[in-house]
Amino acid sequence: MASAFPGQGQHSRYFKRLFHNGKLQLWLGGMLTVLLPSLAAWGGAFWQTADATQWLTLLLIALAYWSAMTTVQRMGRLPGTCAYLLSLPAATVCYLVPYLVVQGTENALHLRLYVASYLLTALYCTAGYWFGRRYRVLKLAVVPFGKAPGLCHNHGVEWLSLRAPTLGQAYVDAVVADLCTELPPEWERFLADCTLERIPVYHVSSTYEWLTGRVQIGYLHENRYGSLQPDEGYQVIKRGLDLLIVLALLPVALPLMAIIATAIRLDSRGAALFAQQRMGFQCRPFTVYKFRSMFCDRQGAGFTRHGHDPRITRVGRVIRKYRLDELPQLFNVLKGEMSLIGPRPECMDLADWYQKDVAFFHYRHVVRPGISGWAQVEQGYAAEVEGMVRKLEYDFYYIKNISFWLDLLIVLRTIRTVLTGFGSR
Repeated sequence: MASAFPGQGQHSRYFKRLFHNGKLQLWLGGMLTVLLPSLAAWGGAFWQTADATQWLTLLLIALAYWSAMTTVQRMGRLPGTCAYLLSLPAATVCYLVPYLVVQGTENALHLRLYVASYLLTALYCTAGYWFGRRYRVLKLAVVPFGKAPGLCHNHGVEWLSLRAPTLGQAYVDAVVADLCTELPPEWERFLADCTLERIPVYHVSSTYEWLTGRVQIGYLHENRYGSLQPDEGYQVIKRGLDLLIVLALLPVALPLMAIIATAIRLDSRGAALFAQQRMGFQCRPFTVYKFRSMFCDRQGAGFTRHGHDPRITRVGRVIRKYRLDELPQLFNVLKGEMSLIGPRPECMDLADWYQKDVAFFHYRHVVRPGISGWAQVEQGYAAEVEGMVRKLEYDFYYIKNISFWLDLLIVLRTIRTVLTGFGSR
């Protein structure tokens, strides 16, 4: 029987996989950014003569480097992420925090070595991921059965449509197959051989999810509801982080909210705050607070329209664009009705309407609604049913993959949204 992996090219595939191995990159970077600068600064006899300050500096730069690399690697695996754009902010934060902590104590650091390690880490991460993104295209082979050929296209991937159960001389990062359909015996053996050769085999729905950041509702029956249950342990941690972050933000947010409220009252008649009943955690209604952005006598029903909407005030146009109208929802977070990150809460009438037209809509309420969310930073505003289906696919992806790293990515993209006004109406 012919092998699915001819002898020529096996070593090439092995070395390519080794080159892109995250652990190897982590260790090589550690030698470049931690070990070599220490040897250059203190010499080869450092291990025998190091004092407490040197050991502390070495420990902190190793910790900062590991934290920065881990952050970039974890977030770089999330859909649509440019890892090289995360490298500099990740390195800056991971090196700055230990430095500030030490400054609050009586300990000292070798500052030149610390700064040199930071610069090397930022350069190593940025350059490595930039070259990787520019010169390496993800290559996926597709088994031609079931839903795989129809779902696997575009997404910045080089697709290899297999006509026979062999890769030949081709190098691929993974093989995509519809594992829910019945495959001929020779193709099942091929997938087994791929696993033995350490070539990942992914189910088509899982591949679609990590390429697009969405869970296809049309194929939701393939997932057990248990696979969509959010991590309860992280939910507890997330609630604690929400409280700490909101309490830390309030000294800055309160004066800003006072300025916005004053501007609203001076710009148009009516209260500065707008309250509305919305559907929250476990489908329980709650009152959400926002800064009023419309004239009181023009707040009729209907969706906000693109372009000039006569119902929106001058101040309202600004605060809606930069999401400042959402600031009062920090108090909803303190009350436990919302989270900083989660699916956006819908008003009760719209939620009932969506439930009639969109299957599984209420399942998005298995987590607390958020001030910002995965759908908001990826899609922007959505009101019509078609847009809501796409939004729901993003929400389901968030629920299924909820984690600290995904929340952190949403925070960074929310900052971009606030600065650019992406997706506002």
